[in-house]
Amino acid sequence: MATIGADLVRQMAAGDREAFAVFYDRYAPVVFPLILRIVRERADASDVLQEVFWEAWRDAPAYDAARGSPEAWMVTRARTRALDRIRATRRRGDTFVAPLDEGLAAPHESAPDAAERAADRGTVMSALDRLPDVQREVIELAYYAGLTQTEIAERLKQPLGTVKTRIRLALERLRAVVKTSA
Repeated sequence: MATIGADLVRQMAAGDREAFAVFYDRYAPVVFPLILRIVRERADASDVLQEVFWEAWRDAPAYDAARGSPEAWMVTRARTRALDRIRATRRRGDTFVAPLDEGLAAPHESAPDAAERAADRGTVMSALDRLPDVQREVIELAYYAGLTQTEIAERLKQPLGTVKTRIRLALERLRAVVKTSA
């Protein structure tokens, strides 16, 4: 599957607009629910989605398949841009990050893709459950609430170095668990 995505990215790098359209159709349903979950507003999520795909088009020549699949590339970009949007909004003082609503509906997905994603989510949730509480807490604050390490340290009233260590250890454990599950 990643081979098809990598081929599309190579074609995009060569300026193929049709490949970009196929790439968008393939990955927008993957990244939009993540963006929406983070930014919480559909209009903002749509704006972020547009930014993410514009960057993918622009940066396609720099894509390195050795660093990850096209899906991982897009998910990382989407998460980063969504968190940037939240932070920019927070700096303006217009809003704050509310608790996540697990009930947000994902766009329609085909059955195999939905099942595969559900299995991946199950693997990640299982891996998170295996973490010590202090590590799981910092990961959830960083990835789901969009807090920086400094903000996490302030919220938890912990030294920044402690937060950084907990995040690093948690990510190492998650990588190991997910790797053995694959």
